[in-house]
Amino acid sequence: MTAPMFEEVDPASDCLCPGCRLSRHGGSPHPHPGRARPAARAAVIVTAASAALGALPPAVALAAPAQAPHREALPGDDGEYATPQGPRGPLYGRPGGPEKVPADPVPATTRTDIIKRAKTWVDAKVPYSMTAFWSDGYRQDCSGYVSMAWGLPNNEWTGSLGQFGVKITKAELEPGDILLFHNPDNPEKGSHVVIFGGWTDDKHTSYTAYEQTPPHARRQTTPYAYWSNSDKYVPYRYKGLPQGAAGAQADGGAKTAVPYPGAAFFRPGAVNDHVTRLGARLVRKGYGRFYAHGPGPRWSEADRRAVEAFQRAQGWRGGAADGHPGPETWRRLFA
Repeated sequence: MTAPMFEEVDPASDCLCPGCRLSRHGGSPHPHPGRARPAARAAVIVTAASAALGALPPAVALAAPAQAPHREALPGDDGEYATPQGPRGPLYGRPGGPEKVPADPVPATTRTDIIKRAKTWVDAKVPYSMTAFWSDGYRQDCSGYVSMAWGLPNNEWTGSLGQFGVKITKAELEPGDILLFHNPDNPEKGSHVVIFGGWTDDKHTSYTAYEQTPPHARRQTTPYAYWSNSDKYVPYRYKGLPQGAAGAQADGGAKTAVPYPGAAFFRPGAVNDHVTRLGARLVRKGYGRFYAHGPGPRWSEADRRAVEAFQRAQGWRGGAADGHPGPETWRRLFA
């Protein structure tokens, strides 16, 4: 039998095994000269053995190390097929090197533009990678994808994306919002973020998700909130959307006549014209029974109960029907 021969073989740049990840980050010493890495050694041994014993069947031939095995998410996934991501960093890939950060860290955009940008990667089938950058300068992982769709000045990660948005409820979700799960104990195991593209059923049990996941960017119907770790995903709305109904246009492009002023105007102790406008609208919608006197500018328990009744009439429960008008409540009241 011919003795196996060894040679130095560099792993693929996106190899996700612990040894290769550590090596890329400078935490692993260079292999001893003349000594192959474990994955390369295995491949060479199999090759040498194959030569001595006869060709192996194609089904057991070893491929060069590459990304960890991935497939489309299916019901019952438990996080085995993770979506590792790169760290927060500047944009790359454009002429002139890294981009300069603009003065405004939260650039303005619209829901239409967010979805339009999200579709560009889906149409191009941008390959998934935690180290590569697409021609627009954004890293080709899940958080880089959202950074691109939101038009952020940097490549963010799941641990920083939340600062560019505000938490919302499931009932307030609209196209361009995101569903974010950040696992602080192990960001590469389970952490993920997807772009909400709209509900696909009347009961809001599934939606169209735009996401960057192996093998490439995709759009598909997804159960709410996600295939796995569903209870850990948090809805967020981008801060850079224009002020108005839910921060932008409603489905179909129709604009709400009365812009949403913000949650701070509807809290205990608040006194302003927006409270009066809200109360008058609730009375007009048939919720005047909660007011002993006409609606006024001071936020009261009567306002909260009237809003809660309106929210419950929409089929909302739990935190979505807390009596405090969010963007979606406001949009439906003034649509």
